[in-house]
Amino acid sequence: MKVILTETIKSLGIIGTEVDVKSGYARNYLLPQQKAVHATEPNRKRLEQEKVKFELKQAKEKQIAEQMAKQLEGVSVQIPARVSEGNRLYGSVSERDIVQALSTLGIDLEKRMVLLPEPIKEVGTYSVPIRVYTDVEPEITVEVAPE
Repeated sequence: MKVILTETIKSLGIIGTEVDVKSGYARNYLLPQQKAVHATEPNRKRLEQEKVKFELKQAKEKQIAEQMAKQLEGVSVQIPARVSEGNRLYGSVSERDIVQALSTLGIDLEKRMVLLPEPIKEVGTYSVPIRVYTDVEPEITVEVAPE
């Protein structure tokens, strides 16, 4: 069944794309959730206009994200932590700790924006990417020091 996406879905495509999906997937999920519409000529015209608006909105968001990335580039944060012998931390430094440390510098982020592959468990200096927008990932320096 051919449908036109009204939302960007990672596994299918971006908004306004005409895709061919199984009829059950379209009938039971995409159409009731209003994530897609039937691929008819009136729907194509309407969604083409919405796609232009979406692209303009996306360009503005990316521009704002690039400005924020410039602000984040080169930022260094020091996080004190309790340390055992051998420079191992008693706990760990997670995304939440990094977000709290950045908020003291006046930079507000969401926890999901911090791309920490696993919690930091040792004292040292780490480079941590921050996903501000798709393909916009500045890196900050996180220094974990003994308390």
